[in-house]
Amino acid sequence: MTLPASQSDLVDLACRLADVAWQAISPHFRAGIDAENKAGGAAYDPVTVADRAGEEAIRAILSVERPDDSIDGEEFGRHEGSSGWTWLLDPIDGTRAFLAGLPVWTTLIALADPDGNPVIGIIDQPVLGERYIGAPGEAWLETPKGRTALRVSSCNDLRQAIIATTDPFIMNPAEQGAWTHIRHTARICRYGLDAYAYGRLAAGSIDLVCETGLQPHDVAALIPVVRGAGGIARDWRGREAKQGPQIVCASSEAVFEQAFISLRRSAGD
Repeated sequence: MTLPASQSDLVDLACRLADVAWQAISPHFRAGIDAENKAGGAAYDPVTVADRAGEEAIRAILSVERPDDSIDGEEFGRHEGSSGWTWLLDPIDGTRAFLAGLPVWTTLIALADPDGNPVIGIIDQPVLGERYIGAPGEAWLETPKGRTALRVSSCNDLRQAIIATTDPFIMNPAEQGAWTHIRHTARICRYGLDAYAYGRLAAGSIDLVCETGLQPHDVAALIPVVRGAGGIARDWRGREAKQGPQIVCASSEAVFEQAFISLRRSAGD
């Protein structure tokens, strides 16, 4: 695979995109803003002015610096380019956490190749000053204190694992059954972290994350970070993950295989 520019230049661009997103989003965090329900009806899928402002800021830069690339963003849909490469954007992954004033939402930025494989990913939590970055062969955490290489934990036993999913109640009954079996096996379970959980998996403090019902912009940025840190990123059928809707990330092959016994029973296509 040949990248469309140098790896360092693409990572630098992705980091600048995260910076401008936070500049647009920051005035609205913990500011008591309202949310619209873009799902309609009884379902609830909130979107705010901050979500839209963050994505607009990112798109403005890409339109100038990478005009031939496609863009697939949560708030403004898909723009087709001619290069075959696609930027996947979620300006606020975890809008519910954002509205609650909790610093576990993230900005997700990814670049995928013409086959849909994410190759560069950023999970940015600007309130905490944590930016998780993944690229071919490497992953690292940038904070105000500097840069630290990311490495998954050495856990190889689900019975000792710390696991996470954002919300088991969005799973269908079969998926909930699989999750419940895993939850009863693991040592500790945490909820409500959205994409931040995958950053912490790459950093070695969480050992397994399982989710379902995800869109490409929810998933793409996670994969290079987890894989660059030595972790596993697959779907619930055991195939290498690309862009959802079901994903399982693990610290080791052993932890994945133990969880897979349950997950494969409710795997989708």
